[in-house]
Amino acid sequence: MAAATSKKALRFFSQFGAFILTRFSFWNCFSMLMLFAERADVKRKPDIQVPYLYFDLGAAVLCASFMSFGVKRRWFSLAAALHLALSTYVSYVGGQVHYGDWLKVRMYSRAMAIIGGFLVLASGAGEVYRQKPRTRSLQSTGQVFLGIYLICTVYSLQHSKEDRLAYLDHVPGGEITVQLLVVVFGVLALSYLSGCYVRVASQILAVLLPLIVLFIDGNMGYWHRSCHVEFWNQIKLIGQNVGIFGAVLILATDS
Repeated sequence: MAAATSKKALRFFSQFGAFILTRFSFWNCFSMLMLFAERADVKRKPDIQVPYLYFDLGAAVLCASFMSFGVKRRWFSLAAALHLALSTYVSYVGGQVHYGDWLKVRMYSRAMAIIGGFLVLASGAGEVYRQKPRTRSLQSTGQVFLGIYLICTVYSLQHSKEDRLAYLDHVPGGEITVQLLVVVFGVLALSYLSGCYVRVASQILAVLLPLIVLFIDGNMGYWHRSCHVEFWNQIKLIGQNVGIFGAVLILATDS
């Protein structure tokens, strides 16, 4: 009886993670549109040139729609990963908007983690009734992307004044807690990169991420007013961390 209940709970969390991740692109597109509307008021350019922006948004919505309805989920998860990689690259090389180095690390590392999450989904993880064997190579690649995201988090906590202050001002314990988090994130990164104890690492990260979203990312006054991060850009970053949480839930319950 206890085993059956535990299995149902794991399946529920796995489905919940897949639900979040498959619908991430909808929220990402909405926050991007709101961000570009915010910039239009002050005559700033979007990250991607306007003619290509509509194709970018259309492709994201198309992939998200098919993933959400479970139609060829593996194929469209892979397509979503490739699309996000291309979109991020175009945004980066376009150079239409200047970002500080610390903000670039936050933005592009999270985009990389979402790409990893889509690859995990494309491997067959998170499927309720798996009809085909899981593609372990895709899952391993996705885990590497998540590991790189955690390494970037460690880097930010060590070298970004803005990120360090966000934690120092809002996490009990001050510098000691920050250094403990650096160690924890570093160990979790090694786990994802090596493929060892991924399930345990994901369970730990699934506990930490909601706290980070709530107390660190959710501190809009600090990021928007003190660090001058655009309001909807910060909302987009919050959405990315929620999407990463969805990927981590899948790995924590179905790895």
